[in-house]
Formats: sequence, C-alpha cells, structure tokens
Amino acid sequence: MQARERYRELCAKVDTFFARVKARHGTDIHCAPGCDGCCRTRLSVTAVEAEEIREAIAALPAEVRRRAAARGRLDAPGRCAALEEDGRCAIYAARPLVCRSHGLPVRMVSARGLPVVDACVLNFTERGPGEADADCILDQSNLSLTLGAIARAHAAETGGDAGERFTIAELLAP
Repeated sequence: MQARERYRELCAKVDTFFARVKARHGTDIHCAPGCDGCCRTRLSVTAVEAEEIREAIAALPAEVRRRAAARGRLDAPGRCAALEEDGRCAIYAARPLVCRSHGLPVRMVSARGLPVVDACVLNFTERGPGEADADCILDQSNLSLTLGAIARAHAAETGGDAGERFTIAELLAP
C-alpha cells in the first residue's frame, strides 16, 4: 500500500531528524530508555498508524502481548497503555509520530495563536528549546499536515474514514 509506505518513510525521516538533534544537542536531550514522562498521557492515532501498531503487536512475544492486552483493557487514565512497568514502550518500533517527536524542540502555535518553540521540560533546560539550531527545530504544523495527507490517502486506499482515530488502549486490547 502506498500510504503505509509513505507513513514509514515519514517515520524514518522523523527518526533521522531526532538522531541529528541528539548528535548536535546531546547534552540538552535527556530522552533515554525508561524515561517515560511523555508517556503519561492517553494517545489516539490515525488509521494508518493503527495498522502499523496492530502489525507490531501481532509480532510481539505472547507474554508481552498478554501484558499489553491487560493494560489495554484497563485503559488507565494518564498513562499510555503501551507503557511497560519498567518505563519502556511495548510498541517502540511502531510508536506513532507524536511519540517519535517527543523531546525535540517543536515549533507550534500557542493557544493565543503565537508561534512558540517548546520541548519536554527535561530537555533544553539551560538555554531553552528556541536556542537549538534552526534546522533542529521540528515544525509541528508541517508534520501534522503531512500525516493528515497520508491518513487521507490511506482512507482512500482502504475505503476508511480519514478522520478516524484509535486509542492505543483500543489497539492493545484484543
């Protein structure tokens, strides 16, 4: 499917972008396995992201799938259902774009309509995320628009609804 290939390419680009930011601003970025502050939320994903996650879940060892399904059925508020007890993500390889971009300096529009650059509170604590190199600031609007275009293409290919969203808990629960 073309849309899923485009989605995978977009994920690879975001991962490469993250690696570049980490290489240049490594002392400012504290993201690491087990750091799960960004995972203390409930997420929803597009249908194209959901397909990738379902495929990844099917490939997990039976015990990991069982634990993930139990967390999905529990659907605890304020906690991503994919978050393992050790602070690691059970679906890390297929994590959605929002998770891939967490921690990065991100340019977005504030509630007042003003452009701001923000990042995880653990990152860029000395200089602030706006002081990152200009090519190390992710534009959230461009990322969202690109994902939206891929989601619409996926819906056209599958006959689905381009606006349909799925919670991580829904995807994990059998």
